[in-house]
Amino acid sequence: MTTPNPAPPRPATSAGLADAIELRNVSRWYGNVVAVNDITMTISPGVTGLLGPNGAGKSTILHMIAGFLAPSRGELTVAGRPSWRNPQVYETLGLVPERDSVYAFLTGEQFVRSTARLHRLPDPDAAARRAIDMTEMADAAGRKISTYSKGMRQRIKVAAALVHDPRILLLDEPFNGMDPRQRLHMMDLLGKLGAEGRAILFSSHILEEVERVASTIQVMVAGRLAASGDFREIRRLMTSRPHVFSLRTSDDRRLAAALMGRPDVAAVELTGKGLSVRTTDYGAFTRQIAVLARAEGIRLRELQPTDESLESVFGYLIGASPNAS
Repeated sequence: MTTPNPAPPRPATSAGLADAIELRNVSRWYGNVVAVNDITMTISPGVTGLLGPNGAGKSTILHMIAGFLAPSRGELTVAGRPSWRNPQVYETLGLVPERDSVYAFLTGEQFVRSTARLHRLPDPDAAARRAIDMTEMADAAGRKISTYSKGMRQRIKVAAALVHDPRILLLDEPFNGMDPRQRLHMMDLLGKLGAEGRAILFSSHILEEVERVASTIQVMVAGRLAASGDFREIRRLMTSRPHVFSLRTSDDRRLAAALMGRPDVAAVELTGKGLSVRTTDYGAFTRQIAVLARAEGIRLRELQPTDESLESVFGYLIGASPNAS
C-alpha cells in the first residue's frame, strides 16, 4: 500500500487511456474551510474505489474531476486535459451524481434519449436502448421517473451516463437505494466495464461495496488522502486489527462463559443490551461464533461490529502501514 507521488502526465492513447485522471497537489477550500487538502492521485483504467466517511471530501473530488469546481490550488486533468471550463471533457466522461439529476415528468427512455441527443449521437434511439438494456431498466423504461424507486432512479442515471459509451465513468455513491439483486448487477456491470479498459471511479462509505467491485482504492479521511493501493492489502490489515462485536442471544451468560479462554477472544463483557466481545482475529471469530452457539444450544439473535466507522478503521490502517500518510 503506497501513497502516490507526483509523476509526469501520460496522454490518452488510441488503444485506451494511460492515466485517465490526474490530480497533482490539488486542494479545494470554501472560505476558511478546507474540503480537500493537497491530494495527488492517478486513476488508471479499471475500477477504483474512492472510500471514506461522509464529509471526507469524496464528492468534492468528483465534482472537480467533472469540471463543476475549479481546484483552489494544484492541477487536475482528465484524459490529459483540464476539466474546469472544458465541456469537451464529456466526450470521454460519464457522470452519475449522488443527488437526483433527472426530470421526474419524463419517462426513463425519454431521459436517456435526451442525454443521447445532447451528445449529438447519430442514432440516439439505439444508443438509449443499448444503455437501458445494460442497466436492466427496459421493463420500466416507458414509465415516468416520478414513479421510480430510489434504486431505479440510480440505474436510469447510470444508463444516461453510459449512453455515449464513455471511456471514463464517475459515480457518486452509486449503490444508494438499490436492493441486493440490483446492487449485485450494478457491481457486475462496473466490473465488466473496467475489464474492457474503461476507467471507473466510484465513491462509497461502505467497505464491502468497495471490496466487491474495486481492485484499487483511494482512501479519503478529513480531506486528505490517507492511503492508496491494492484493496487486498488494505483489507488484510483491516481484518487483522482488533474488533469489538455486539451480540444478543437467547442465553448471553452461557455464551459469555463459552467464549472465555478462546484464543481469538480478548475480552467478554455482559452489558444491559447483551454481550460485548473484543476479538483479536476478525475472520476466526466470525467463522466460529455460529458453530459455538449451535454447540451450546444458544440462538444468535444479533451479531454486529461496533467499531466499523471509517475513522476508526483507517486510523488503524494509517498507524499500521509505514507507507500510508
